[in-house]
Amino acid sequence: MNYFNDSAEWKYLFRNGIDWDSIIPLYFPVFPTPQGFNNREELITFFEQILETTGKWTGETLRGRAAELDEVGCAKLNPDGSVELLPPIRRTYEEASKLDLFGISLDERFGGMGLPISVTMTAFEQVARACISTSTQLGFFTSMADMIERFCDEETRMRLIPKIIKGEISGSMCLTEPDAGSDVGALRTSAVKQPDGTYLLNGTKCFITNAGGGFGFILARIHGAPEGLAGISLFLAEEKLNGQQNYRITKIEDKMGMHGSMTCEVVYENTVATLVGKEHEGFKIMLHLMNEARISVGLQSIGGIEAALERAKEYAGVRKQFGRTLMDLPLFARNWTDWETEQDAFRAFMVDTISSFDIFQRLDLKMRHHGSLTDQENALFKKHHEITRARTPLVKYLGAETYADLSIKAIQAFGGYGYMKEYGVERIHRDCFGALLYEGTSQIQALMAMKDYIKKLMKNPAKFVQSMVSAHPIGSIAGRNEFKKTYLGIQYEFQKNLAGLILDCFSPGTGLLEKMTHLSDYMDREYWQDQEKLERMMTHAETLCQALSMIEIVKVLGKQAEKDASRRPLFLSYLKIAKPRLVAIYADWDQRA
Repeated sequence: MNYFNDSAEWKYLFRNGIDWDSIIPLYFPVFPTPQGFNNREELITFFEQILETTGKWTGETLRGRAAELDEVGCAKLNPDGSVELLPPIRRTYEEASKLDLFGISLDERFGGMGLPISVTMTAFEQVARACISTSTQLGFFTSMADMIERFCDEETRMRLIPKIIKGEISGSMCLTEPDAGSDVGALRTSAVKQPDGTYLLNGTKCFITNAGGGFGFILARIHGAPEGLAGISLFLAEEKLNGQQNYRITKIEDKMGMHGSMTCEVVYENTVATLVGKEHEGFKIMLHLMNEARISVGLQSIGGIEAALERAKEYAGVRKQFGRTLMDLPLFARNWTDWETEQDAFRAFMVDTISSFDIFQRLDLKMRHHGSLTDQENALFKKHHEITRARTPLVKYLGAETYADLSIKAIQAFGGYGYMKEYGVERIHRDCFGALLYEGTSQIQALMAMKDYIKKLMKNPAKFVQSMVSAHPIGSIAGRNEFKKTYLGIQYEFQKNLAGLILDCFSPGTGLLEKMTHLSDYMDREYWQDQEKLERMMTHAETLCQALSMIEIVKVLGKQAEKDASRRPLFLSYLKIAKPRLVAIYADWDQRA
């Protein structure tokens, strides 16, 4: 099985769902390229050849190894506080290194290939389809290298990134503490500056994925710094210093799922570390990695969904009940159509998102290293930064929730057999809880999405009203195609109902007259700062996040259908799922506000 060649949908989306016209010039400004590519078509064909190679490895080797990795685990703890990788994951690292997987999107001066991030992220999704645990472990090679390239000094880049590309070391992001989970600002790990410019860290981190990889980016508070997020700094510490443990792994968690990924407790006792960036800017820098990780969770989720439904489809095609295969039974066939539609719609949304993320990341890196962008690049950066920021909590939320739901459906498709380890779907479902919990729970993502949306509205309330007027069905008839009219109609209904919810949450009275008399207040930014009003709105954060996600998917699918008639069936099928759900959300807003 080849996880690229066997998927007509992935082949289509990789060709047509990614904005290559914008991305390729950012990586290869002139043709022929120094690597010998003469045109855009040759480049994309080369990208596809890479994905065919990784697709074969993931679809055969990694898929076949997933159960063994789940049974054996990733690593064992040594008495000195180090970890020892176990054979299944060690073989995977060796194979990934030989395939140059870690260097696909890293600069050639480090030994990488310098290709677009979209190629790496598509390969990452293939790994997730084969095994979620493996994708987590491998992800901490490329993401850590990107952090070093983006935020560390040249000496650190040249020393560590080539080792990462060779598969010799990887890293971890160390935020969570026993008393500081989602509330990162409450962390207690301390940092004291030394005469030589290094810092000594003391504290404990828990639930740290891949803590035994070789180094860690660690959030800590410098002695005397202010409380809360504003006083947090970011540090880089390597696990070994002069051949000795610089920090200790004290526990490898025994988890419900994702047994092939190590989740650790880490203790820092006068751990020598270097400051990354400036003092007190640590959380801001770490957010860059957290947001990349959240988009990666979206990719993991589509991988998990594909893996679950792949197995369910195989089983339903041969399992007979009442004289027919499950696929031939009307209720199952109807359910299957809905499951497949959700999978395909979210996949298209995810590909469109990584396309914007690629553009944003590339231009962000150029700006950090060269200090400026051209006017055209600035416009492109602003557009795709906004898209990436808005989409990040949505893909993390919707991906994780959909993965959990559809992996349950896949188990049910097997009946009692789905509960047995032999068929693999129970492992796929157990692994979904990682996506639900790490990098911020679904509820944290919902609150982030609401906060950003309200903040954007608060900056320019008049623009919200104008966009609602322009989306009104009366104004959206002439000169607009079927897909744009449909999207604008859905957008109008959303904005109309959201406006009603805002009136209910932010107005001081309950009567219509009382609400209308305060309409002018909504143009005042200070009016939106009221904590009590915001907390009333927070109770609707999750349904708002759901609605925003569905509307964005309708927009993506509509644009695809506008360009290519073959995409029309998916667009229409998704509307059948989304419309009733949106109506239910609006009813909930009306009842609970």
